[in-house]
Amino acid sequence: MEPEKDPRQALAQRLRSLRGSLGSHVRITQPLLARALNVSVPLISSWESATSPALPPRGRLEAYATLFSTSRSLQEGTLRLMEISELTEDELRHRSALLRELLDLRSAALTRGSPPSVRPYRNLWAFDDGRPITIVSAQVPADMLRRMPYSDPKDPDYVELYNYADLDALVELYGHIRACNPDTETRLRRTSTLTSDDYRGHLILLGGIDWNEETRKLLSDPSLPVEQVAHWETAPQGTYFEIDEGGRKVRHHPQLSTEEDGTQVLQQDIGHFYRGPNPYFRRSTITLCNGMYARGTLGVVRALTDPEVRDDNTAYVNDRFGSSATYSILSRVVIIDGKILSPDWQMPENRLHEWTPLDDEESKDEPRAEDHPSPPDRRNQR
Repeated sequence: MEPEKDPRQALAQRLRSLRGSLGSHVRITQPLLARALNVSVPLISSWESATSPALPPRGRLEAYATLFSTSRSLQEGTLRLMEISELTEDELRHRSALLRELLDLRSAALTRGSPPSVRPYRNLWAFDDGRPITIVSAQVPADMLRRMPYSDPKDPDYVELYNYADLDALVELYGHIRACNPDTETRLRRTSTLTSDDYRGHLILLGGIDWNEETRKLLSDPSLPVEQVAHWETAPQGTYFEIDEGGRKVRHHPQLSTEEDGTQVLQQDIGHFYRGPNPYFRRSTITLCNGMYARGTLGVVRALTDPEVRDDNTAYVNDRFGSSATYSILSRVVIIDGKILSPDWQMPENRLHEWTPLDDEESKDEPRAEDHPSPPDRRNQR
C-alpha cells in the first residue's frame, strides 16, 4: 500500500498544480503569481516546496481560491486578483469548493503539529537584543488636567497615569510588550520626561502630531511618504493623512456622522503603523502607532495585540515586507457603537497605503546615525 502523503506536501503539490489550472497557453510562473498576490517570489517557492513546504496563512489561501476560481483572472498575459463581487455565481461556487479543499489540507497539516519546516514569523513586539524598550506618550495639556480629578500631585488620591495621553493604547500595549519581553526593561515616558538613555533603546511612539513632539519629528522626515495634517479648526476636512504616490497627493480623512442634536460621532478613524531604524541609535528601532483620534491609535495597536487578528496581521507584515527594516501601513479603523474593530490587514479594503523602501540601494542612502542631531540631554528630567 502506498504510504499516506504528508498533508503539507499535498497542499504544496496542489498549489503548484493550480498554476496550470486556468487552461491558458500563458504559463503562470512564480513571479507572475507573486505579483498578483503582492508577495515575494521566495515566499511562493516556500509554499510550493516539494521537500519542506511552509504553510500559507488562511488569508493567502482565500486569495488563491479567488484567483484560480475563474479564467478571467488571466488576461493578456497579466494575472489579476479580482474582487469577490466581480465573480459570477458559478465562479463563486468554484471558489468555495477550492477554498474548502485548501483549508482542509492546511487543517490536516496543523493537526499533525508544527514541524520545524513551518515558516516561523517574527513577533513584531519581541525585541530579542535585550535593549530597553521605551513607550513614549504625550503629556495631557495642563488646562485639561486641571479639569480632571486626581490629577493634582498634592491630591492624596493622585494618579500619575492621568498625565499620559492615549491611555487606552498605552495600557493595551504595555502589557503586551512586557509579556513578549519578560527579561527586558520596559519604560513608560512622556515626551517631556525622556532621558538621553531612552533614545538609545527601542522607542515606541504613541499618538499623533498634536501633543507628541517625537511623532511630529519623525513624520517630518522628507523620505517618508506619509504626512499627518491636523487643522482642527476646519475638522474633519482639515484633518487627514496625506500620501505621496509618485508625486500625486492622496488624502485619507476620518469619517464622522452628525446626530440630531448636532453631536459628531466618529465612525471611522485612520491608524498609522511605522517601523524603522532608530535615527539616534541605528542598532535599535523606532515604532509609531498613531491616528487622527485616540481610537485610531488604539486600533493600530490592537492590530498587533488583539488575539482575533494579531497572528494573521503578523503573518501579513512578514510576508509583505520580508526582512525590510523600514515599512509603513496606513489602515482604516472602524468604530461601531463607540467600540473599535481591530483592523484585519489581510483584507485589502483595510489597508489604505503601505510602503517600504523600493530596494537595498535606497536604504544605503539613508543618513547615518552620526548625521542626525544628538538627542537632547535630559538627564536632569527624571
